[in-house]
Amino acid sequence: MIKTKKIFLEEPELVIALQQQKKIGADALYEMYSSSLLGIIQRVIVDKEIAEDVLQEALVKIWNSIHQYDASKGRLFTWMVNVARNLSIDKVRSKDYRNHSKNQDLENHVNSIDSQRSTEFKPELMGVKDLLQKLKPDQKIIVELIYFQGFTHVEAAEELSLPLGTVKTRLRMGIIELRKYFK
Repeated sequence: MIKTKKIFLEEPELVIALQQQKKIGADALYEMYSSSLLGIIQRVIVDKEIAEDVLQEALVKIWNSIHQYDASKGRLFTWMVNVARNLSIDKVRSKDYRNHSKNQDLENHVNSIDSQRSTEFKPELMGVKDLLQKLKPDQKIIVELIYFQGFTHVEAAEELSLPLGTVKTRLRMGIIELRKYFK
């Protein structure tokens, strides 16, 4: 059994090693802080694989932006925690992450439903897709983006180059129109 030697550097030594981009700095950074940073990331991101990806991004960002660290403003660990936490929050807010989460939730629910009953949910059989055809084109596109493609109101506004208020109004009018068919 090979024992690996634990790498430990005092904070000022670690900062200098990172600034000079020495291998020992990267090794010490990982050895000393990766598990703590992963724990912080996992408080924001539950999915372990995604959290590990964000940890890797955080370590690379720390390595590349160590010159932004100012010892007079606080400890190195505090600065690294902020880098990792901000990357985690950015990830959770990203459209890619939201779509991944929605897809996972939907997949898990579909599998659960299929295992309990051998039925499938098909919105087209309910006629929802057909009802969309009865909407005005400007309402239809917004309803499709928000309810079928998972866009937020802001993202739909950006996608269509429309003011946010216009998107919300058209969505509301579309929903009011659709409600008429469910009475």
